[in-house]
Amino acid sequence: MRTARWTAAAATAALFAAVPATATAVAAPAEAASAAAPTTAATTVAWSASYGTAASASGTRWTETSSGGFGTDLVLTGTLTNTGAGCYAVWTRYTFDFTPGPTTKQAEICGAGSVAVNARQYYKYTTTGSIAVCKGGTTSPTDCGTWQSITHWPI
Repeated sequence: MRTARWTAAAATAALFAAVPATATAVAAPAEAASAAAPTTAATTVAWSASYGTAASASGTRWTETSSGGFGTDLVLTGTLTNTGAGCYAVWTRYTFDFTPGPTTKQAEICGAGSVAVNARQYYKYTTTGSIAVCKGGTTSPTDCGTWQSITHWPI
């Protein structure tokens, strides 16, 4: 009986001795957290939309923990630029679990210049979203450039 225990212990010791010296079984909590945390540049994705050549919007998007600490938000930042005299706006629309939500105006500019675009929306993996630049001055987007996806992910 003693021989069987000693043989099992020796076999286990030999198995662990075969592991390369650089390998570690478990990283310390601080090491694991810092090594796994991606940089902001690695987690952002570019977005853009336009209305012909008159107005365009572009920026970056990413996901982060909701301000309430539960769930995830999709965050968009960027700039809406108008090269002419008309009014243009950036609109977003989301579908949640196959249920369409309302369209929301995120920024508007009248006349030449640029304005900031900042938007935040609760996000789940079943959420799809789009963004477009539309003629402004309305309460709903009726005359828009092509709607662009903002929830396709290389993130």
